Amino acid sequence: MKTIAVIGGGITGVTTAYALRQRGFDVTLFEQHRYAAMETSFANGGQLSASNAEVWTHTSTVLKGLKWMLRSDAPLLVNPRPSWHKLSWFAEFIASIPRYRHNTVATARLAIAARQHLFTWAEAEGIDFDLKRQGILHIYRSKAGFDHAAEVSKLLAEGGLPRRAVTPEEMRAIEPTLAGTYHGGFYTESDATGDIHKFTVGLAAAAERHGVRFRFGGAVRRLASDGARASVTTAGEGGEQVQHFDGLVICAGVGSRALAAQLGDRVNVYPVKGYSITVNLNDAQSQRAAPTVSLLDDETKLVTSRLGTDRFRVAGTAEFNGFNRDIRADRVRPLVDWVNQCFPGVSTRQVVPWAGLRPMMPDMMPRVGAGRRANVFYNTGHGHLGWTLSAVTADMVASQVAQAGQAARPVLVPVASGA
Repeated sequence: MKTIAVIGGGITGVTTAYALRQRGFDVTLFEQHRYAAMETSFANGGQLSASNAEVWTHTSTVLKGLKWMLRSDAPLLVNPRPSWHKLSWFAEFIASIPRYRHNTVATARLAIAARQHLFTWAEAEGIDFDLKRQGILHIYRSKAGFDHAAEVSKLLAEGGLPRRAVTPEEMRAIEPTLAGTYHGGFYTESDATGDIHKFTVGLAAAAERHGVRFRFGGAVRRLASDGARASVTTAGEGGEQVQHFDGLVICAGVGSRALAAQLGDRVNVYPVKGYSITVNLNDAQSQRAAPTVSLLDDETKLVTSRLGTDRFRVAGTAEFNGFNRDIRADRVRPLVDWVNQCFPGVSTRQVVPWAGLRPMMPDMMPRVGAGRRANVFYNTGHGHLGWTLSAVTADMVASQVAQAGQAARPVLVPVASGA
């Protein structure tokens, strides 16, 4: 294969196009928006967090979801209206609970490997994305939460990630601006944060300099493949256009399920909505009062990142509500309240809300590998860790495309199984 089409211009698609071009492929990337990184890669929590590698397929997640179902401000919210997609996804989610430990360890290993790729690419291409390598501090208000985190730390250590328990006094030394009373925390010094949108736009520009062609502003209507040749049909202002390639890589986020079905593959991605707020730190007092160390509050399921001098990002929550992209005030309000509580010196007068749909597989593992047809590949379904894992899964799928002519590819093997 020489010519490859990449479908999707978010963090996964752009890193995939870059990794393929590094291996000498003639790459064309298709994105329905006018620019890269305009959906889920626009304003996420900013964490490059191997320490957040714990998958959600745990019995406690199910119990919390049931308890919070009727609370509009709950960290995890499930719309009770049934659909076949939602029911099948949750059935597979529950079936994946026995693999919780294995998948958590596997995700930690992937996240550690991803760091080197991402940092190397950013340095090589001169990408400024507000990178801050000051670690991530997980905070816990209760002994039960802290004890569970201690068990998770054992799994992360098995995956190669050290993180250490810290006392409330040590927490204050790590991040002096944090207010409140806490039982303790866990600190991962090797983790980092950065602006996903700035990185993706910067890497897209670098990929274009290296010869990747970007086709913006045309929605992909149809994909087809006979195993040797593939076609991409797009719709734009000039009508439909068909282009032919040797192979395809689907990196279309929450749109991957529908596109995979056209190619005879089942990729059960569900759109899990997450919210963020960007607090504009317009005065010196707010800039001093905002944290510089990234935080993860396990009780509220919120994460933070400091993006440069004058921006503070807070993100989190999970909402199972189909393809609904509405930004709801009752879902944004808890994020603002959290800032007011934990960082009372920060002015929340100017807050920019955002919502995005995370492409999540039921077992919480990204799908990286070949489809039923020999020239079709997938790199999608990264869930809440798309930013963290993107560089390594891009490198993996690019390697598989390069090796495609040497051996038959298996059907949609999860990363955890060595895809």
